[in-house]
Amino acid sequence: MKSFIAALAAPLLALSLALPGSAAELPDLAGRTIKAVTENAYYPLNFADPKTNEGIGLEYDLINEIGKRLNAKVEWSLSAWDVMIEAVKTGQFDVGADGITINAEREEQIDFTQPFITVDQYFLVRADEKRITGFKSFAEDTSLLFGAQSGTSAFYTAIYDVLDGDEANPRVKLFDTFGASVQALKSGDVDAVIADQAASAGYIGADPGAFKQVGEPIKSEPLGLILTPGSDLVGPFNAAIDQMRADGTLDALIKKWFFEYGQAK
Repeated sequence: MKSFIAALAAPLLALSLALPGSAAELPDLAGRTIKAVTENAYYPLNFADPKTNEGIGLEYDLINEIGKRLNAKVEWSLSAWDVMIEAVKTGQFDVGADGITINAEREEQIDFTQPFITVDQYFLVRADEKRITGFKSFAEDTSLLFGAQSGTSAFYTAIYDVLDGDEANPRVKLFDTFGASVQALKSGDVDAVIADQAASAGYIGADPGAFKQVGEPIKSEPLGLILTPGSDLVGPFNAAIDQMRADGTLDALIKKWFFEYGQAK
């Protein structure tokens, strides 16, 4: 764990890209219940505590803190990734969190908060991997396989930024969750996954000696919370995130989940 911290301290501390925020008084939601949903499959953003099986992670703390600041109660539920956006879009839940990249296609379907973190996407490979040094070496060796979760930004990055743009490319093996693709990587069923820096750091820290991050960033992506289109929560959530950024809480939560949680294990 110490070597993980030493290697990733600088980039992780830069993840939040903190900007000046407003410390103005926040809206009071008068005890309103906010229905939140996640997947519990994206360490360290959202996952099940191995000791208690309760959901924990950066996104849990972020939304719970937003609820506290807005005088609202947060009620958590779980959902598979492939139906989460639709469930929030149709109002089954008020807010969703699953390491969701803000992009134009999703913005046509759903409302986003401002980014709470911006991360780079990298190759995550086994620690003893010598064939893969970046996207060019992967693309050129047709024996190498990606693991990916269908419909995620990592899947589309693999298809359109590394390979040939064919979504049926046989070099991409699909899994139900991102965690399952990482387990397939560890067992040798695939040779790489594309993971943002948050997820890479989490898996490297959780399983020292199993994985490493290689190559230059493939792309940078802002992560946000999703809300029902036209939701009256967008403004209050953004105001709370601004306040958390300004008073240091957002940076403290990032430090907690990328450093302190791993050290305590």
